[in-house]
Amino acid sequence: FQWSSPPEAIERFKSQEIWFPPPQFYEFCRLCNFSSLKELQQFSSARALEGCERWMPVMLTAADGVIQLLPGDELYPEDPDYTGEKKINMSTDKKVEDLMKEGGVFHRIVMKDISNLAVYVNIQAKYKHINPLMIKCDNSDYTSRL
Repeated sequence: FQWSSPPEAIERFKSQEIWFPPPQFYEFCRLCNFSSLKELQQFSSARALEGCERWMPVMLTAADGVIQLLPGDELYPEDPDYTGEKKINMSTDKKVEDLMKEGGVFHRIVMKDISNLAVYVNIQAKYKHINPLMIKCDNSDYTSRL
């Protein structure tokens, strides 16, 4: 076990010293908005009564990677499968780069492999939440439309 700040944890992830799954990567990117635990606590206390929304990532398999679509993303389905009973499989023959260049409204985690993640968000967070910083662990540049 090692205590690390969110930016330190992300740097250790980028250098492949540690690994954490995409939802935790997303949350570390959100935590990077705060410079101290006190600032995080103040944000949390002020936002606590605003509510929250239930959401589930929806996987889109591309030719060269996977995109976890999140609510608000233009490709996120209107009726997501929260239980796994519908067995919805979204896939395309397009490459991740093409999907990113074609898109304009993003709330997604792009995964080229298990340690190559990037968070792209340009939507307004609901319930006074805070969006994650857009951090990527690869050399791709899909920001031309952001």
